[in-house]
Amino acid sequence: MPDLTKTAEETPAQAPVAAAAKPEKARSLGSDAWHDLRRKPIFVISALLILLLIVIAVAPGLFTSVDPRAGDLREHFHTPPNYSHFFEGDWFGYDGQGRSIYARVIYGARASVVVGICVTVGTTILGGIFGMLAGYFGGWIDTIISRVTDIFFGIPLLLGSLVILNAFTSRTIWSVVFALITLGWTQMTRVMRGSVITVKQADFVTAAKALGAGTGRIMFKHILPNAIAPVIVVATISLGGYIALEATLSFLGIGLQDPTISWGIDINSAQKLIRTAPFALFFPAGMLSITVLAFIMLGDAVRDALDPKLR
Repeated sequence: MPDLTKTAEETPAQAPVAAAAKPEKARSLGSDAWHDLRRKPIFVISALLILLLIVIAVAPGLFTSVDPRAGDLREHFHTPPNYSHFFEGDWFGYDGQGRSIYARVIYGARASVVVGICVTVGTTILGGIFGMLAGYFGGWIDTIISRVTDIFFGIPLLLGSLVILNAFTSRTIWSVVFALITLGWTQMTRVMRGSVITVKQADFVTAAKALGAGTGRIMFKHILPNAIAPVIVVATISLGGYIALEATLSFLGIGLQDPTISWGIDINSAQKLIRTAPFALFFPAGMLSITVLAFIMLGDAVRDALDPKLR
């Protein structure tokens, strides 16, 4: 006959084992993507570079105490890069007006970061709203928004920005932001529209409609969280492109103007003296390239993490 007392005593001891065997709670799309991103070296490297760039843009005084606009004509390319005086402002040498190239590279990050972030946020919000309206409602709303998008999409971004900025007598950071947002929202609209059309056909959206959920709740509670991933990827990659476009406009003389400090302005000033003082061109151009590359790398990592087909 079995010992019932012993069996009863051993049963509570087995409870922790059963509790430990419970399945792990499923992660959301965001947490799952973050779990993958933390293990990607390309994401870590690009994120650290972007973090450093943001710190430089917010507090350039932490990296140099030299006035980037103060020039000394006695240093007119006479002093080459001097690596023994890192924080004194002459580490990168001096430009054609005797201004510290190192200080101008540091302070030039602010204009690029502000333009890139503001244009990306503006185009994402504007394009996201239009794309969601066109994709969800369809019909004549989709037709009107799509035709307007096609018209703006047919205007080259660089050429259109030149035309818009040429109408401003004083071109500042905000005029450049306005010009790029005016013509740059079309890509976000197309991406959001296609994503919304795909998501609104899902079963959970049909179930929400059957349960009587309103249009606003369906759009912002059910469709938007599931349709935003492609937009985030495109926005991250586009940010680097907008920084490069701002530098291009400033290089052509139609973007930012003095006294604003920009890498594009410095590249334009140094291009004529590339043989006699190549360092004046190399440092701002190199900083611009590293910045754009960092955002492109970040966008690639985010795309791989958010795209279920690449898992």
